[in-house]
Amino acid sequence: MTKQEKSLAIENLTAQLANSNIVYLADISGLDAETTSNLRRACFKAGIKLEVVKNTLLAKAMEASENNYGDLPSVLKGNTSILVADVANAPGKIIKEFRKKADKPILKGAFINNDIYIGDNQLDALATIKSREELIGEIIGLLQSPAQRVISALQNQFKDEDAA
Repeated sequence: MTKQEKSLAIENLTAQLANSNIVYLADISGLDAETTSNLRRACFKAGIKLEVVKNTLLAKAMEASENNYGDLPSVLKGNTSILVADVANAPGKIIKEFRKKADKPILKGAFINNDIYIGDNQLDALATIKSREELIGEIIGLLQSPAQRVISALQNQFKDEDAA
């Protein structure tokens, strides 16, 4: 890879990181071709961009980024794939699903809305993070619940008065 190609790759990675607040780093080495293809297909269906990257180029892109990746560059050893998503728990769910059949992918770390998660032991926590849409739905449900009780009580009151 020429110096110009490396520079272009770093620019592309930096732009990709700037456009996302949800980045997972995983090791998918050792997966057979069929499993890798299935993983890529599952990621595509979930709106996740999966790309194998060079550790040094990703480290330089993280350094050039406006985001603070903290200790995340320390996990850039061995084979690394980057999973970029719009939904915080989507990559975690996919990794967890694939782990039912094989011992890979292995989660190296994640950057989610300025929070850093390092290590495969974080997978369960990441897979259960609520998405923005789920949180909004819960809040709306909580806000509607008291109003529904009041309306129901009023309707029952009017029914009781009509019966009397």
